[in-house]
Amino acid sequence: MPRILVDADACPVKEEIYKVAYRLKVPVSLVANSYLRTPKHPLISMQMVSDGFDAADDWIAEQADAASLVITADILLAGRCIEAGATVLAPTGKPFNTSNIGGAIATRAIMADLRAGLEQTSGPPPFSNKDRSQFLNALDRELQRLIRATPAP
Repeated sequence: MPRILVDADACPVKEEIYKVAYRLKVPVSLVANSYLRTPKHPLISMQMVSDGFDAADDWIAEQADAASLVITADILLAGRCIEAGATVLAPTGKPFNTSNIGGAIATRAIMADLRAGLEQTSGPPPFSNKDRSQFLNALDRELQRLIRATPAP
C-alpha cells in the first residue's frame, strides 16, 4: 500500500496532501520535531521526533521504501530517500529522481559555499499558486502510479 511521508516542519502544501490522500485513501505520516496540528482522520498521523539535528530526516529516510512518496524540499533527504527506492517530490511539484538528484546536491553545495564566502545570494522565489497547482498535479500523478504498481491483496 502506498503511503506519503511528509517532512512537515516547513511544508507549505499540507492541505493539498490531505485532499489527495482522502480522495485516493492513502495514509499520510507528517514528521516534525515539534507538535503540529493535524486533522483528526484515520489516514493522517503525526510522528513527533526529538529536536536532535536531522532527527526528522533520519526517521523519514529509515521509513522510506518503494511504496513511499516523500514530500520534502531538503535535497539531502531527497537523495537518501531515492537511495531507499522512494518517490520524492518537492513542495513545488518538482520530482527528485536518480537523474537529477546529483545535480541538485552539487548546486546546493555551490550555493552553500557562496553563502559561506559572504556572497549575496537570493533565496528561492516566493511560493506561488502555480507551484501549488503543479504540486497537486504531480502528487496525484505519482500516487496513481504507485497505486497501479502495488499488487492487489
